[in-house]
Amino acid sequence: MLCSLALIFLVGFCLADIFQMIRLPGIIGLLVTGIVIGPFVLDLLDSTILGISSELRQIALIIILIKAGLSLNLADLKKVGRTAVLMSFVPASFEILAYVIAAPFLLGVNRTEAALMGAVLSAVSPAVVVPRMVKLMEDQYGTEKSIPQMILAGASCDDVFVVVLFSTFVTMAQGGSAKVTDFLHIPVSIVLGILLGIVAGFAVYGLFDWMHKIHHRIRHTKKAILILAVALLLMTVESWVKPYVAVSGLLAVVAMACVVKLRLGQAVSGKLSEKFGKLWIAAEVLLFVLVGAAVDIRYTMQAGFAALGMIFIALAVRACGVLVCTLGTRLCAKERIFCVIAYLPKATVQAAIGSVPLSLGLPCGKTVLSVAVLAILISAPLGALGIDSSYKKLLDYNA
Repeated sequence: MLCSLALIFLVGFCLADIFQMIRLPGIIGLLVTGIVIGPFVLDLLDSTILGISSELRQIALIIILIKAGLSLNLADLKKVGRTAVLMSFVPASFEILAYVIAAPFLLGVNRTEAALMGAVLSAVSPAVVVPRMVKLMEDQYGTEKSIPQMILAGASCDDVFVVVLFSTFVTMAQGGSAKVTDFLHIPVSIVLGILLGIVAGFAVYGLFDWMHKIHHRIRHTKKAILILAVALLLMTVESWVKPYVAVSGLLAVVAMACVVKLRLGQAVSGKLSEKFGKLWIAAEVLLFVLVGAAVDIRYTMQAGFAALGMIFIALAVRACGVLVCTLGTRLCAKERIFCVIAYLPKATVQAAIGSVPLSLGLPCGKTVLSVAVLAILISAPLGALGIDSSYKKLLDYNA
């Protein structure tokens, strides 16, 4: 396992730097690292680290979501609240509809299987989008109209919407039927996640206040570790209550960080944000290398040109969904184009659930996994490169 970790960081950093030298996003190098040293090519990673891959990826995602919460300005987010809500489900709904209409003709699946495929493919990747939106907020690009905040919030809720739909469509594909109550899990999960995060945020502030009375001064590093520990606990609570009620642990993490920022003030929360920024340097490598390691490149070869066409059709329809969300807003044409680009990348959710239909023995399992793998390899680099190369041209700098 130690050798595997050494390979992940040494090869990952080297390839990321090489890709950056040729003006491509570093995450492409990290994905390539995972694919090459992963179990489906050179098989250099220990089975132990692959066994806890999903947990490590989740920890990395938690780190960047905490940083996002500490960077969010709730007053700015309030300005774009309606649009952020629409962004959390409209683009994904458009993309799922594209699969339902086109996939039966292009890929030979039935409507239910097409809907299941759409649910797998329609989630935007917070691992790609969130760190870039945090950087834009810090660099003051698009912040006058709260564009990064809007995209960050929408992308965080988007996954909740898609995962609930995925569970419903899996039941239907297995011969069951969908109930109206299944769809109620979406707003319930979002609301309870935010409420849980608010309670946790006040609890964390209370803990800091108590510790301050004892020690008179608490180091920012210690505060950051405690916040991370509570965030991990929130994700655990999500799994504990899952059989009884839907709760979004990721939204709880963001909400907790927002409350901590409000209570501690800008100066202290800024220091904490810097701490999580440093943690993200290592977490990003782990996240994307392990996402790459989860990609079975053999299924890319099986996907064919039909799958490639389906992916681009779905992305085009998704773009229409993003544009619909921005109707009636103050955004100009180039800012709306940026929103479309920011909603392209897919990686984490597809790597996590892309293989589930195959493991359940569903007839569409191989097709779903093939399209999911291809979508990661195309859209994650495309979205990352698109965001990194366009934000200075498409967004206003607000000094």
